[in-house]
Amino acid sequence: MNASTNAAAQDKQFANTLARGLELLMCFTPEQSVLGNKEFVARTGLDKATVSRLAYTLAQLGYLRHDKALGKYRLGAPVLSMGYPLLASMNLRQLVRPMIKRLADEVRGMVGISIRDRTSMVYMETCRSEEDSAPPIDIGAAFPIMVSANGRAWLARAAPEERDKALNQIKALYPKLHAERIAEVRQALRDFGQLGYCTSPGILRPDRLALAVPMARPVNAEIVVFNCTVALRGRPVPPLRAELAGRLVTLVREVEAAVFGASVD
Repeated sequence: MNASTNAAAQDKQFANTLARGLELLMCFTPEQSVLGNKEFVARTGLDKATVSRLAYTLAQLGYLRHDKALGKYRLGAPVLSMGYPLLASMNLRQLVRPMIKRLADEVRGMVGISIRDRTSMVYMETCRSEEDSAPPIDIGAAFPIMVSANGRAWLARAAPEERDKALNQIKALYPKLHAERIAEVRQALRDFGQLGYCTSPGILRPDRLALAVPMARPVNAEIVVFNCTVALRGRPVPPLRAELAGRLVTLVREVEAAVFGASVD
């Protein structure tokens, strides 16, 4: 059981069996879409008997599909159905889609919007230029908060207690990552205070530049972050960063005006 689940389990109202079942569902990644009980045990720390029982139950309900040939499990369609009401309720996605597509085409890169999912930022909408050669990033793709520009922008916008809680969760689950990146995160917070945006090298490819700007106010109780990633193409970083920052900040302010009205703090 991970650190956050273990802490919540001290609450008498907390349903441990439900939490453990959800832990199994969260073990899957795009790179590892087929997992067996052995992998579940390694990733959750649960015992073999508990994992076997949970996997069987989830398969009976359709949330997992058992691949008899491999003796392992894949995610089932109900998992996708669970996420659709959330995406459909986010009217912001429909509003910003043409706006982020226009910016992506203008800068010949990728523009996306994301929200926090525990220790990662997950994309709720993305658009990319046809001239962008980087691997496409689809809705639902997640990147670590401490490493990504959009994650650092989320940390910069979050209330201090919420930010500390997220960083403590990362420290408990990924102590090595926390130790390696905490200085960069603190510098990013200082930079945001001066510049109004966060930056980082591209995660998928180091020859790319990523910038991120959070919205001034939450949407549906979520801090929404806009980010833009472009290939350097031999261009000097400082002027490119300044140009992208100006474009991205302008885009976010336009979105805020449309969502909140003309007055945005």
